[in-house]
Parts: sequence; structure tokens; C-alpha cells
Amino acid sequence: MFWKKKPTTEEPSEPKAEKLPGPRSIEELVGRHMVLDLKLDPDWTWQLRSVVRPRSGGAHRFDFRVFDEAQVAAKRMKVKDYTSFDNYPELILYQGWFDKVSMEVHFEEKKPMAAPVTAEAAPPGGGEVQIFTEKEIWQKILGLSEPGSTVFFYLAGSPASGGPLGRGAAIVELNPNYPGKKQKRYVLYTANVEDMQPVDKRTRFFDSDSSKEMAKWIKERHYKPSTY
Repeated sequence: MFWKKKPTTEEPSEPKAEKLPGPRSIEELVGRHMVLDLKLDPDWTWQLRSVVRPRSGGAHRFDFRVFDEAQVAAKRMKVKDYTSFDNYPELILYQGWFDKVSMEVHFEEKKPMAAPVTAEAAPPGGGEVQIFTEKEIWQKILGLSEPGSTVFFYLAGSPASGGPLGRGAAIVELNPNYPGKKQKRYVLYTANVEDMQPVDKRTRFFDSDSSKEMAKWIKERHYKPSTY
């Protein structure tokens, strides 16, 4: 016995939208172009992240958007895929497309090829953030005189985020508990930066009796992440 298939009145379902890949390291083609042709600092360039989407013209072509995780974290933005930046174009450092077969890389002209320092991250009154020498950092630490007094420096390398150098700030405190048992003279913290100031919540990193040790650690992370 054969049964007739019941006719259906349901509309055909819409095809599912293609799932875009999540954030990843920048494509080697793109990074190489940024370092060799745009003359960007390789240490800064290769720590950037990107999102891509397929581009018409073949399975080997992709659009890309490059961003800095520190800047994104400071904005409390969650990056899911390429479209996440549609409403946050100011956080796109570089964008364009590349072809894995022809090895072509094209940057969009409308996106300025500049270091990732936004207007809101600039120091009050405009201009660039001051970069101190190791000696200047050391002298400022020596200048701490009252127990509990602090001085801070913006960082380009640390677990923190935000600020004009991208990676929060280092805070040196003259330990109010010194010279108590097992207490060191200085305590170093890292903290996120918002509106040019370290936030109240900070992470204790290490302590030391040596102001020079503190200054050396800070200077290794206190630098401009790219050519301005």
C-alpha cells in the first residue's frame, strides 16, 4: 500500500547565515606588510589580533579588520567576529583584504595608517604622553616620602589594559607597613586605566627594597608601542 505524502503549507526556511570565525592572530601576509611596508614596530604589530570574513572572488580571499585587545578591553567590548566592529569603527586600527593565492594585501585608504592612540586617550590638553627615562622613573620613586604615597606610569606591556600606551599603568607605593616583619620598602601594582587615571581596583605584582629594581621593571614596559 502506498501513502500519499501530505502536502505542506509551510514556507521554506531561510538559509542559515554563514558563521564567521572569531578573533585570531593577524594573518602573516597582513603582518608582514605592516612591518616591512608600513614600517611599524614588529613587537607591537605581532601582538595585534584580527577578524576576517570571506570575500567575493574565491575561497582564498578575505576581508580583515585589525584591532588591539587592550583598547577593546578598555571599552569593555566583546569581539565575536568581523561584524562586532560595525558599531565600533573607531576601534579598527587597519582594515582591507588579502588573497592567499596571489599573496596580495590591500589596505583601505579611508582607514588612517597611524598608531592606535585615539583622541580620548591623548593626555589632557592634547599632545603625546610623556615617556620617561629609567633615571627619571627612579627619581620619581625616590621622591615618595609619606607612607602610602604613590606614583604611577603608563605601560605598553602588562596584564592590565587601557590608557594611552594600551596596557594600563604601574603604581609604586611607599609601603605603609614598612619596616614591619617581612615587609619591603616599595610595592608595585598594575591597574587598568580609565579617563587617564588608574582604577581603584589594582593587582599587587611584587615588592622590593630596591627603587632601581622597580624603575628597571617599569622602564622595560613603559614605551611607545609604535612609531607616532
